[in-house]
Parts: sequence; structure tokens; C-alpha cells
Amino acid sequence: MPSTTAVERSKRADDTSSSLSHGLKQRHLSMIALGGVIGAGLFVGSGAGIAAAGPSIVLAYTLSGLLVMLVMRMLGEMSAAYPSSGSFSAHAERAFGPWAGFTAGWAFWVLLCTAVGLEGIGAAKIVTGWLPGTPEWVWVALFMVLFCGTNLAAVRNFGEFEFWFAALKVGAIVLFLALGALAIAGVLPGTDSPGVSHLTAFFPNGGDGLIVGLLASVFAYGGLETVTIAAAESENPTRGVASAVRTAMWRIALFYIGSMAVVVTLVPWDSEEIVTKGPYVAALDRLGIPGAGQLMNVVVLVALLSAMNANIYGSSRIAYSLVERGQGPRALAKVSGGVPRIAVLSSCFFGFVCVLLSYWRPDDVFPWLLNMIGAVILVVWFFTAASQLRLRRRLEAQSPEKLIVRMWAFPWLTWTALAGMTTIFALMAREPGTRVQLYATGGMTLVLAAAGYVRQRRRARS
Repeated sequence: MPSTTAVERSKRADDTSSSLSHGLKQRHLSMIALGGVIGAGLFVGSGAGIAAAGPSIVLAYTLSGLLVMLVMRMLGEMSAAYPSSGSFSAHAERAFGPWAGFTAGWAFWVLLCTAVGLEGIGAAKIVTGWLPGTPEWVWVALFMVLFCGTNLAAVRNFGEFEFWFAALKVGAIVLFLALGALAIAGVLPGTDSPGVSHLTAFFPNGGDGLIVGLLASVFAYGGLETVTIAAAESENPTRGVASAVRTAMWRIALFYIGSMAVVVTLVPWDSEEIVTKGPYVAALDRLGIPGAGQLMNVVVLVALLSAMNANIYGSSRIAYSLVERGQGPRALAKVSGGVPRIAVLSSCFFGFVCVLLSYWRPDDVFPWLLNMIGAVILVVWFFTAASQLRLRRRLEAQSPEKLIVRMWAFPWLTWTALAGMTTIFALMAREPGTRVQLYATGGMTLVLAAAGYVRQRRRARS
């Protein structure tokens, strides 16, 4: 159990978060919650999962979606009770001590900063496809400067960008689902309903294919955590996070599971187009939508730029919260104009270093970095579930009035979520393609945990 000093430091950190501005409105949080579900991984990365799992990809996304719903509910319970820009990191510190907050927080910071670089590279590839001959790194630098600038100015700028980015992504998904549903029903002009002809072999590659699809689907859900980080800078943190968490179920069901169901119904699962063009482009081509490829490129570009914006924001706030709790260089906690600007600049700098490594050391350092972050989201979820298990009992005993959002069927569903995560870790160790990621992430987590524990002991002695 963490010391009284550790708990007090965590409480003071939550209080000092008030030095950040509260410029996010409820409409911003609502769209951040919606947009956080829809990433580039859904539009493009899901193709590999469909190729492996076939129509059973719907089951894979349902299973992983249920796990994510449980994680979000647990995170919502803690974030509504203890609003903090540190989110799960601050909750882990409250539950287990500074070493846990240090481990979860800095691992997530590395993940987000690396993701900023990866998303910049992906966006640059799309733009250079439209404007051949222009250097990719120039576009990455331009995007980095743009979103670094918006995050430096004021939190409401981040909120406005995410509002409109999310609106475009949500609009694209809703239009895709509507067209797909009409085509499946046989009422879309110029198309014939495929019926269930593409669903007859539900498990074409057996259990192994389902496992590959399950692992692919788990990591597609990353990004939902941003709303609990952003809630701390909203007008009403408790109401904002509670509202976002309560709508998580239908968002996941509609956007992810619904999209996969439409794709595998319209397009044969073994079609090469699903992998080469992406599942959404393949489905739109089947519907005879002109310019489907370029249309989806625009949507994917928006998704990538949205993710860059959100990850610069999230990484800077996680770093700020860690430092406020004595878990890093004090300079990162300096706030100016309601924004932790040095934390924003540091996160952008690390992200651009990742971009440079992809050009300078593409065969050794960069792949090692990618493997190191491969399973971080699962580590974060594990800390979240373990923290909720401990903090819920503490809240019931000390502050039951703070339980505005309650985890369903506590503690049984919390233990079910932990068992599900343990199963996914085991499946990652079983699959050659994910084993290296598991071990690399495990190594980084152990190093951070050891460093955090040493820091905790030194601070306790001082």
C-alpha cells in the first residue's frame, strides 16, 4: 500500500492541475471521445486482420471491444472521482505508490511521442502521393510545427481542431455505414445485394486466424484514453468524463464492429484489394463509388493529423502531471498561458527524433523503438484495472459520494478484464509476429518500474 506521503503528493498534483486552463467545452469532449475511437488503424490496419481472420474479424473486434468497454468504464470511475491530467498514471500512483505512476506514465509518454512521429510519416506519404517529388520529411516537419503551434497557444485550439477532425471522421464512417447497409439490403441503386455469400466460411483459417485478428483489433482501439486526460481541462471534469464513458459502448459497436460487419459482407475476405487498397476502399469500389481511393486517402489523412494533434496534447499533459508529482524534470511542469509549453515542445522534439531515426537508422534503432512500444497500451490497461480494483474499495470506505460512475458488476468484471489481458499477453508470446513486441515492451516496463522504485525509496529516505 502506498505511503501517506505518496497519496498526499498525488492529491496535491490533482490540485495543482488547476494551473492548467479549463478551456475545453462539453462539445469538445464529446467529439474527442468520438474521434478517439476512429483512427487510421481502423481505416487501413484492419485489412491485415480481415485477411487472417476472415468474417470472424467481427467476433475478434467484438471480444476486444468488450475488453475496451470494461477498461473505459474502470477509467471513467476513477477519473470522475479523481479528475487529473495524469489519468491512469495518477490513479496507479494513488493505488500502488509513485513507482506505478512513474512506470505507466513514462511508458505511455514514449508511446504517444513515437506515435506522433509515425503518424507524421504516414500523413507525409499520402501528401507526397499527391505531390510527387516533394520530400517527406518536409511535410512531417510542417505538420509537426502546425500542431505544436496549436498546442502551444491554448487548450481550446486543440479542442477546436479535434472537434472538426472528429466531425469529418464521424461523418465519413456514418456515410460508409449507411451506404453499406443500403447495399446489403439490396436497395442501393446500381448494386446487387451479396446476401450472406461471403460469410459462409466464418473461420476460414481456424482458431489461429481468429487469434491474429484479435491481436490486430486490440491495438486498433488505442486512443480512447485521451478523453480522460482532456477532461481535467474541461469546464466540468466530472460530468464530462462521465458522459464520454457512458457512450463508449454504442460508439464501439457502431464504428468498429459495424464497419467490420459491412466490409466482410460486401467484399470476399480473401480479396487482395482488402490488403492492398484497404478494407474501406475495397468496399466502396464494390459499390461503384467514383474516386473511392482518393476519398479514403483524404479521410485517412484527417485521421492521421487528428491523431498527431491528440497525441501531442496527451503526451504533454502526461509529462506535466508526472513532473507535478515529482516524477521528472521540473522544467516540464512550467505553465504559461494555461499551457505546459516546455512539455509540449519536449514531446514534439522526441516525436521528430523518431521521424529522423526512421530515415537515419531504419534497419536497427527504429524497428527496436517500434517493438518497444508494441504492447504499451496493454500495460496501461493492466495498470488501470489493477488500480481500479484497489481504489474502488478505498472510495467505498472513505468517499462513496465520489462514485458517480460505477464499474459494472464489481469486482467480477474487473477480474474478468484482468484475465482477458493476461490471455492476450499469452497469445502475443505464442505468435512469432508479436512475441518480439511483447518482450521489448516488457523489458522497457521492467526498467521503468525499477527506476521508479529506486526513486520512490530515495524520496522516502530524504
